[in-house]
Amino acid sequence: MRAGDGPDARGGDADGGDDDALGTDYASLATELAERDAVGFVAVGDRFDDDLRWLTRFSGPDRNYAFVATDAPGSDSHGDDAGDSGDDPDESPDGDAAGDDTATDDLHTALCAPALFDEQARREFPGEAVLTDRQGDHAGVRAAAALSARGVDGGTVLVPQSIPHDAAVYLSDAGYEVASTDAIARARRTKTDAEIDRLRRVQRAAIRGVARAEAILAEATPDPDADDGAGAVRWNGGALSTERLRRQVNEVLAAHGVRDAGNTVIGAGATAADLHYTGTDAIRPGETVLLDVSPRGPDGYYGDVTRTFAVDPDGGWERRAYLAVERAREAALAEVAAGVPASTVHEEAAAELAAHGFRVDSDAVGFTHSTGHGVGVSLHEGPSLSADEPLAAGDVVTIEPGVYDPGEGGVRLEDLIVVADDGYDLLGEYPFSLVPRRREGSQPHRQP
Repeated sequence: MRAGDGPDARGGDADGGDDDALGTDYASLATELAERDAVGFVAVGDRFDDDLRWLTRFSGPDRNYAFVATDAPGSDSHGDDAGDSGDDPDESPDGDAAGDDTATDDLHTALCAPALFDEQARREFPGEAVLTDRQGDHAGVRAAAALSARGVDGGTVLVPQSIPHDAAVYLSDAGYEVASTDAIARARRTKTDAEIDRLRRVQRAAIRGVARAEAILAEATPDPDADDGAGAVRWNGGALSTERLRRQVNEVLAAHGVRDAGNTVIGAGATAADLHYTGTDAIRPGETVLLDVSPRGPDGYYGDVTRTFAVDPDGGWERRAYLAVERAREAALAEVAAGVPASTVHEEAAAELAAHGFRVDSDAVGFTHSTGHGVGVSLHEGPSLSADEPLAAGDVVTIEPGVYDPGEGGVRLEDLIVVADDGYDLLGEYPFSLVPRRREGSQPHRQP
C-alpha cells in the first residue's frame, strides 16, 4: 500500500498540472460489437449523461447530442451543411490525421454536436469526426444519418440502457434493431493513469475542504450562555451550523478548481445519521459532526472523503462508534487486492462492527450501507463492494464503513483507493481524530 498526499501537500490541484491528456480506449466497445454481431453503437444524451461524457470527453451542452461508433468507415458527411466549420474531415484540430488513436480494431467514431459547440467539440472529442449538419433534427435522427453515411443501413445497433426512449425509437424507425449493452459501464471500471491522476487531484481538493472544516471545529467553543451546553457551538462570533460550515468547505473547493456539485454532506447529531444530509442544523457540543465531501473536477471526475468529529465529546456512544469504524476501515483495507471478491471487503468491515456491538445489514440503525462503491465520472459507479465479482487492478473505490443511530448521531470514515495487484494505493490521505485539531497549514478562513 502506498499513501497519497497529505492535507498540506502543495501543487497538482484540479486546476493545474502537466499530466497525460484524457482519452477513451474504444477497444472494449469494438470487441462488444464483434461479439454481438452489431453494426454500430449509439449513445444519446447531454452533459449530465456520464456514459456520454466518458465516451466523448465533451463537457457540454445541456441539450441532447449523439456519439456514434461503427466498424464501417463509409463516407464522412462533415462540411456539407451550413452548420459545419468547414475543416478537413480527415484532419484533427492540430493538423494530424484524426482518429489514429481511436479507430481501434477498425472502429470509427463520430460526435453529432450542436453547431454552437463545434470548436469545443473538436478540441475535446478524441474520435474521428465532429458532425454539425442537420441541426434541426433530433439527436437520434442525426445518429441514424451518421450511421447511414458510414454505409450502415440496417442491422443491430447497440445502445446504453440509459438512452432516451425517443432516440431509440428514431433509430428503430430508421431500420435498425436496437439492443442494449452494459459494455460502457464495464469499460469505465478500469481507470487509466490519466484518469487516476484526475481522481487524485480532485481528492486532494476534497481533503483540503475537510481540513478547513476541522480547523473551524477545533476553534469552535461551547456557548457559555446555553442551558446545559445544549445550544450550538460558537465560532468567529456566531453560532456554528452545518450550513455555515458547508459554505466554508465549498469556498475551499472552489479555490482549488472543483465544484461541490451539491455533494458537501454535513450532518450533526441526529442529522449525522442521515447519509446525505445537506440541510441546516445546529452543531452542538458532544455531538458527532459528519463531513462527506465529494466534489467534481473540471474533467468530470469526483473525489470522495469523509471524516467525523465532535466538539467537546463526553466519551460515550460517539467514542465507541468512532473506534469501531476505525477498526472496520482497517479490516476492510486489509482485504483489498486484485482478484479478491468485492463482497469479502464488505463482510470483513461488517464483522468488525458486529464484534464491537453494532448492528449490521440494518435499514435504520447500525451499519446500513455497503462498505464502498466505484468512483469515476460518476460519484457512484461499479464496482460495488457488496457484489460478489472480483476486484481488478485499476478499480477506484471508496472504503467507507459507518454506524448510525438517529438517537445518538453518525460516524463514517471514508477514503478513496485504487486497487492494485497486491493491495491498494490511497488517492489522498488525511489524519483521523474524533476531537478536531489545529493542523499545520490548515487555518480556518475568518469572515469579517
